[in-house]
Amino acid sequence: MCDELPSGLRLVRTTPELDESSVPSGLLRSHRVADGVWGRLVVRSGALRFVFEDDDGREVRVAAGDHVVIPPGRPHHLVVDGTVTFVVEFHRPVD
Repeated sequence: MCDELPSGLRLVRTTPELDESSVPSGLLRSHRVADGVWGRLVVRSGALRFVFEDDDGREVRVAAGDHVVIPPGRPHHLVVDGTVTFVVEFHRPVD
C-alpha cells in the first residue's frame, strides 16, 4: 500500500473531524476518490480498518498517528468498530 502522496500535489480540502458516530454512511460502503484527486485518511485517535476492494479485500488497521494514501479511482471503504477520530484530506495536482 502506498503510504506517501506523489510529489506535485497540493491540499485543496480537508473534511471536518469525523468520529464513529458522525462518519458518513457513504464512507462505510464502496466508493472512490474522483479522477485526478488523491485522498489521505489521517487517524487522529483510536483506530479503524481501511479496505482497498481491488486488493482482495485486505483490511489494514490504521491507528492514531497513521494515515492511508488513496489513489484516484480505487474502490475502498472503511470499517469502524470502535472509538476513532479522523479526517480525510483531498489533494490535486498543482496547476
